[in-house]
Amino acid sequence: MSAQQAITETGATPPWDTTIGEVLDRITDADPDKTFVEIGGASYSYREIRDGVLRTASMFREMGVQHGDRVCLFMPNCIEYLYCWFGLSALGAISVPINTAYRRDETAYILNNAEAVALVTDPSLAEVAGGAADLAPGIRHRILRGGALTLTLSQRERELSGAQEERKLEGWTSFSEAFDQAAPLVNRPDVSPSDVSMLVYTSGTTGNPKGVMVTHRMYAAAGQGFRHWTQATADDRFFTCLPFYHANIQYYSTMGALASGATLVIVDRFSASRFWSQVREAHATVVNFIGMMMPVLAKNPEQPDDADNTVRLFYGSPSFPPKFLTEFQERFATDIIVGFGMTETCYGTIEAIREDRRSGSSGRPRQHPDPRFENTIRIADAETGQHVGPNTVGEITIRNPAVMPGYWRNEEQNRETLRDGWLYTGDLGWLDDDGFLYFVDRKKDIIRRRGENISSQEVENVIKANPNVLDCAVVAVPSELGEDEVKAYVTPREGAEVDPEQVVYWCAEHLAYFKVPRYWEVRDELPRTPSLRVRKDVLRQEREDLIEGCYDTEAAGIRLR
Repeated sequence: MSAQQAITETGATPPWDTTIGEVLDRITDADPDKTFVEIGGASYSYREIRDGVLRTASMFREMGVQHGDRVCLFMPNCIEYLYCWFGLSALGAISVPINTAYRRDETAYILNNAEAVALVTDPSLAEVAGGAADLAPGIRHRILRGGALTLTLSQRERELSGAQEERKLEGWTSFSEAFDQAAPLVNRPDVSPSDVSMLVYTSGTTGNPKGVMVTHRMYAAAGQGFRHWTQATADDRFFTCLPFYHANIQYYSTMGALASGATLVIVDRFSASRFWSQVREAHATVVNFIGMMMPVLAKNPEQPDDADNTVRLFYGSPSFPPKFLTEFQERFATDIIVGFGMTETCYGTIEAIREDRRSGSSGRPRQHPDPRFENTIRIADAETGQHVGPNTVGEITIRNPAVMPGYWRNEEQNRETLRDGWLYTGDLGWLDDDGFLYFVDRKKDIIRRRGENISSQEVENVIKANPNVLDCAVVAVPSELGEDEVKAYVTPREGAEVDPEQVVYWCAEHLAYFKVPRYWEVRDELPRTPSLRVRKDVLRQEREDLIEGCYDTEAAGIRLR
């Protein structure tokens, strides 16, 4: 059987009703020596990836990891990340990615909420990881990527601790040593398409992130769909600079490349100055983006070789003005399609390549190549929850076989989000008469900054803990990059003064850098409802320029990463 036959073969069972392991086996058996992943200067064939996945599965089984156990992955992009995700999935266990910008307490929250039994991390994150694991009694195994179980200390750390340049890490297991000693898993346990493969934590409005349960079925459908939407073949080379803890790289880059029998090229992070050289070196044909990337690339000075690249298609969100799209596509000799999606379902809407598009729209409902897969999007009245007709703004709701089964151990949120077979997204939008979706705003009090979702309440809780702060309110303000910036309104405690610079560094000790507000405004009082809740709507509408006269962290020269 050829790779293409393996990709397109269907039968009585829907093609998405499968597991990650079955998809990997089918594509690998068809073309084992084809390069699957290029990362960190190395390339790995489908055969090598499957071997590494099964060795990692065996390694975790030897540690006692069983079906349904959670293992947290706190690492930058690396081949071990893929080995762990797919290897744990082969056992029916669950990977839990953690944002590498998280500090100790944020990391510990994920470890405890997921009730994780193990933590895999990188030497560069071992200090934070170790501190978080100390606060998580359920962690039985601490696994360090690489072979050396030592931590290299900075000069400042050596001065404070009196330690030498390196400190030995006690109680850790070397991933490399355990991996090398493991034989590929032979007797694989039964894994169901409905089993959870990952808990992907996404920030909400209630303060702490929620764990989205992503099943094998969701990942399989995502890959098959992305292949269909991008018209990908085994000759394509998918390129991503997004971190593995993002659903985008999981759903579309990784599973899309796998479902296509194609090659996936992964770099560690987005760099505007290096992006096109990386893309050219990778001979990339399909690139995934998040919103801030495209405006940044468009602002780079024009070069004579801008159009000299192999990228035939960019995919991402949000939608862009027609003028921007036309200029970008002509300048870089490429095409762009956008879509609406979320971690809770990989099937939202998407534009079709070289077909009818609508200005400001995110396209129509994504469809699977198998007609048995039905994806429907309707708009619900924001107050009653009842579905309404076209050209009416309301809450976007979605129904399809690739909707999450729920949030991890959060029944209250599940009752609000999953109703009568529909996913209530918390986002506002409307459909035109032809089924094109137009996103309006977030119903949830969420801030989208540099590709990250930020809970304003989580940031407020940290600011309020400052001894000089009485109360605060955190809101989104416009960013020159097309997403949001974070602004904090702060009222001081009686007899105290609030120094914005001091509170910035206070936040940086407790929050990831991207959550720390850029703009600060100190006030004597904040507008409130009769029940004494802060009126954020009033703050947003007080004046047109919400940042005029504010303390600006970036203008002050403060760097948090």
